[in-house]
Order: sequence, then C-alpha cells, then structure tokens
Amino acid sequence: MILETKRLYLREMNPSDFNSLCRILQDEKAMYAYEGAFSDQEVQEWLDRQIYRYQKWNFGLWAAILKETDKMIGQCGLTMQQWKDQEVLEIGYLFERSHWHQGYATEAAKACKQYAFEKLNASEVCSIIRDSNTASQNVAMRNGMVMKDQWIKHYKGVDMPHYRYVVYR
Repeated sequence: MILETKRLYLREMNPSDFNSLCRILQDEKAMYAYEGAFSDQEVQEWLDRQIYRYQKWNFGLWAAILKETDKMIGQCGLTMQQWKDQEVLEIGYLFERSHWHQGYATEAAKACKQYAFEKLNASEVCSIIRDSNTASQNVAMRNGMVMKDQWIKHYKGVDMPHYRYVVYR
C-alpha cells in the first residue's frame, strides 16, 4: 500500500489488475477525454507503462482500491508528463463510471498531492485536463488547483486543447 484515505487505499498495479483496468479503459464513455475506449493491447501498454514508472521514479498511477469491497475501482497517482517544453509532475485520476460523483477522485487526488509535497518534496504539482472534461477540472479545483495555462495536445490525430491546473506547496 502506498497511500490510504478514509475509503480507499492506493497500491502499485500489477499484471493481475488487467481485467480491472479494462473495465475503466475500455468504457467508451469513461474514455471520452481520450477519444474512445482502448483495445486490449492499449490497456496492456498502459499497465506496462505504470509498472515501468514505478521502477523508474518509484511512483506512477496506482490502483485505487475501495476498502469496503477490496476491489479496484479506479486509478490515481503521480506521473511525469510533457507540458510544452518541460516535464511536470502531474496528479492523474480515472475511475469506473459506476463510482463517479461520489468523491473518490477528489479523495485520492488530495492524498496524492500530500504525497507529492511531503514524500517527494515537490514544490508544485499539476493536473493536465482536456478542455471538455469539466468533471476532472472540478476535481482539480477541489484539490486546491487553479488553471494556469493551456496547450494543444495531439492524440489519435485530434487536436485536443488541455488546461494545466497547478497548486504550490
């Protein structure tokens, strides 16, 4: 276990999380900010990328486990992301639709912010969010972040405006 909140604990993902990850990444509606659901191969690449991040930085997106059921209901964690001409420390979160609008993303994101400041000694942390993803923007604001700048990311042949929400220690 990496982090614990009132209702969740966060831990590193492992190969046995593939099916749980598919429930999130293969949900067309949950993945609207990514221009659609992932294939099995894309889910595997996502999982492999997190495991690589744990080895490289000792952090990544972690499995969000609901204490009540001991089931993975989402992912939340810290990653290094490209933003314009620099790499920035980002809090990312993505949960199963059946667990949306219950405060889980905010709860997990706040714990990740605390981890970034206290364990990683970061001076700032951000969330990079597609302009059309108001639910994730609201999570960022509830996490004390403010919109600092914007940039067009290119993904799956689509120009996607993104906002960067930032909070400082």
